[in-house]
Amino acid sequence: MKPMTQLKHTSLILKITALIVGATAVAFCLAWLMLKGGMSGWISLPLVLVLFLVVGFLFSRKLISPLTQMRDAAEAMAQGDYDIRVKTSSHDEIGQLATSFNVMAGELEHADQMRRDLIANVSHELRTPVAALQALVENMADGVVEPTPANLEGILDQTHRLTDLIAFLLDLSRMEAGAASLEISTFDFRDFIEDTLEPLEIADAGHDHEIKVNIPRGITIEADQDRLRQLFTNIISNAMKHSVDGSQVLVEGHQDTAKGTIVTNVVNFGSQISPEARSDIFRRYVKGVGKPGTSSGGTGLGLSIARWAAGLHGGTVNVVDDTRGADFQIELPKYHIVTDEAKNSKDSSTSDANNEEDDFA
Repeated sequence: MKPMTQLKHTSLILKITALIVGATAVAFCLAWLMLKGGMSGWISLPLVLVLFLVVGFLFSRKLISPLTQMRDAAEAMAQGDYDIRVKTSSHDEIGQLATSFNVMAGELEHADQMRRDLIANVSHELRTPVAALQALVENMADGVVEPTPANLEGILDQTHRLTDLIAFLLDLSRMEAGAASLEISTFDFRDFIEDTLEPLEIADAGHDHEIKVNIPRGITIEADQDRLRQLFTNIISNAMKHSVDGSQVLVEGHQDTAKGTIVTNVVNFGSQISPEARSDIFRRYVKGVGKPGTSSGGTGLGLSIARWAAGLHGGTVNVVDDTRGADFQIELPKYHIVTDEAKNSKDSSTSDANNEEDDFA
């Protein structure tokens, strides 16, 4: 690997070397011609030095122009302007640095825009259930409506919406802070999936989605049930959200004995996800298009949280090719392994606990 690294740096080195050698050669030739023409050395030498400095200045200015642009761009980004980009046609190390800088600027611009969208979405999502709750409670307090089971159920539905949104925001906070401890237990995977589906089926009332489970019984797994419930709830609810009413969602799984993993596929029949969009949908704040007739794909956090929960267990979540429709494949180790992400989360949680003890001391 070292020779390749050295070769990558030869382009800039060659330019600098060519500048020195070329300027020296030109200066030597001019000085020789001037002296041969009878010009005094006291005159020819200063002229050659001035020419040497002018050529070197012009060449160096062009060479470091991308660095100057990056300095100006960094100052602009510090003021919140993420639209600026560095323009360069160079392919040397400075050109590569400029390209990387532009990629970074694009990511920062995307994150800033998505955060703005998140604030707008959260504000909208909060306003709707809060307004509904306020109207229902005020009507009951004024005696306009009676506290019937139907009205109370409406209040309960709105509180569930608020609870789900708050849970999303808390999960996002944990992801960014890296604080997420795991409570490992051994349980039956089929029973776990069925328990996870119960609230989803209740919440799906009126959309008539059929959730079919094709997972053999007797498969056990060592994991944190709460974190895995986040994972599968987000993946399955995402499949239902992007399915037309009355369609089927398939949850199938098997044990890969050779790898020591449990592989689960959640298939949303009919819809597809283009290959170029398969990595973007797992980015934070990226929202998809809902099922036909809807305009919102949610907060844009569900799939990111799902991948995070899988990573805590040393697993993966990916979209795979499937002619039947959008297929999310979740691969989890059958036996618990301590990943670097989980270890860092545990260390972070321990550090926070120690700090709290110090505060109370």
